[in-house]
Amino acid sequence: MKKYFILIALLSIVACDNKPKQNNTISVTIKGLKKGTVYLQKFQDTTYSTIDSLSVKGEQSFQLGCQLDEPEVLYLSLSKSIDADRVQFFADTGITSIHTTLKRFVYDAKIEGSTQQKILKQYRDNLERFKIKQLGLLEVSLNAQRLGKEKEASSAKKEMKANLKRQYLYSINYAINNKDNEVAPYIALSDVYDVNSTFLDTIYKSLTPRIATSKYGVILKDYLEKIKSEDNY
Repeated sequence: MKKYFILIALLSIVACDNKPKQNNTISVTIKGLKKGTVYLQKFQDTTYSTIDSLSVKGEQSFQLGCQLDEPEVLYLSLSKSIDADRVQFFADTGITSIHTTLKRFVYDAKIEGSTQQKILKQYRDNLERFKIKQLGLLEVSLNAQRLGKEKEASSAKKEMKANLKRQYLYSINYAINNKDNEVAPYIALSDVYDVNSTFLDTIYKSLTPRIATSKYGVILKDYLEKIKSEDNY
């Protein structure tokens, strides 16, 4: 129920509108793309909504854009399908540059642009270390179980639990340390929405007034009120 609320809240954000006026430009280079349509999208009403698109014919570099009211997470895609690969980035007014390849559309993406994107990238890069360690521990646990080494398997499971706890604490602390940036409430909503409400409350109360009244800040506040009312029900 909580996860459903989070998804609906995030998807309902109106990041850009379809006005001719644009204050955000996405400069894109996709190596290997000869022909196709590229979509600039946002999450809205449980699906991806296209806010700009371009038919590409023999061009690897081009521009997309939209009108931003404030910094938002947007997506670059080569398909409208809900299951399509998408490059996620935190957009703000000005220019965002995205360089990637057709073969490894998401994994090769190099993004330069907003301050929010830089902060989010640093966070994701550090978070990857926890995820890699978790996969390694999972492999150890599965192999130990297969060989009947219950003690080793149990030890690996305990370490997985401890690693996951450290990952959550890292996310919480990172959000608090970046309380003056829109990335803070976004991390709370996307990565630690299922922790004890006390931690989410701590993140929200640490936000500066400007961030607390931003779209992600408002969603975090609404979510906190909802889960607190459910806990008291």
